[in-house]
Amino acid sequence: MAVNRPTRTSSRIPNSEPVAANTRVTNRTRPNPKKAPKKSFIYPFLGVCLHLAILGLGLSVITGTTIAFFNKNQIPTTVAATVDLPIPETSEPKPQVPTTKTELTALTTKINALTKTEPDISMAVFITDSDGGGYVNIKGSSSISAASMIKIPLLVAFLEDVDAGKARLDEQLIISKDVIVGHAGGLQYEPVGTKISALETLTLMIIISDNTATNMIMKRIGGMKVANQRFQSWGLPSTVIRNPLPDLTGTNTTSPEDLVNLLSTVEQGKILSARSRDRLIDIMRRTKTNTLLPQGIPPEARIAHKTGDIQSAVGDAGMIDMPSGKRYFISAIAKRPTNDQRANELIRKISRTVYVHLDNIN
Repeated sequence: MAVNRPTRTSSRIPNSEPVAANTRVTNRTRPNPKKAPKKSFIYPFLGVCLHLAILGLGLSVITGTTIAFFNKNQIPTTVAATVDLPIPETSEPKPQVPTTKTELTALTTKINALTKTEPDISMAVFITDSDGGGYVNIKGSSSISAASMIKIPLLVAFLEDVDAGKARLDEQLIISKDVIVGHAGGLQYEPVGTKISALETLTLMIIISDNTATNMIMKRIGGMKVANQRFQSWGLPSTVIRNPLPDLTGTNTTSPEDLVNLLSTVEQGKILSARSRDRLIDIMRRTKTNTLLPQGIPPEARIAHKTGDIQSAVGDAGMIDMPSGKRYFISAIAKRPTNDQRANELIRKISRTVYVHLDNIN
């Protein structure tokens, strides 16, 4: 007898529909799920491209924003180089030492009034107010006998050689027969061959106007020709040495303008170093003969100066510091009848007039 067996389903096909009895299932005849439509590869490819494009755009925006932020806080290389360049020296003029431009006409009138009282004395005067820039020029450029005032440019010349390393203040100078002369100073009495330091020689040349010391200094710097070349290089047209000291006939010449300009130039820090300038002022403040310009200033004022006195001429040149702090330069030189003391007195009066006038100027 035939037995009807229950129909079996395949457990290997999950979620499949039931299969009719007596139906043989094979791999070829196995029913398939509902077929999905075929997918196109174009759309996924376009999607990937779109995502990449959006991502790239976002990165570009972020990068650009970052660069812009940092650039905003930095100076471009070309601008920075321009900013860091030093300012040329010519972009702003340097302060200049005041020059003598304004004539002190009232003071000139006062001095002329004094000189007219002594018509047979020819007075030459040159003055500069180093603070106010004023000047007085009464025959100031006239070439006139220098007498011992020629020792001022000789002092400057030797100190210039010291600055240049051509001479030393402590070197020993020899008193030779050809430099010994009389009329002023004590070195003339020293034996030939005596040695003396350059500094002491310079000091004696100025403070007691030693003529032998002067000739020693002139010889040491190279002689009269070299000295005259030096004076010309400083712009002193009237300052010339023609004979050794004492030059009693007055062949050596200078002018008040030359002497004032020389002292003023040195004081401004030109020609000499600051150290040598200070040395010069110190020596000239110790001048022993104080019968001319110093007589016209009060005791509290200070003067650095050098006198000159021969029969035909007398004069003085120097730098004066007032208690107020003002400074001025003055030189007054007189041609006179032989040894006429009225010239000396006239210089004293001029000195007093100048001091009072400048002291009253605000």
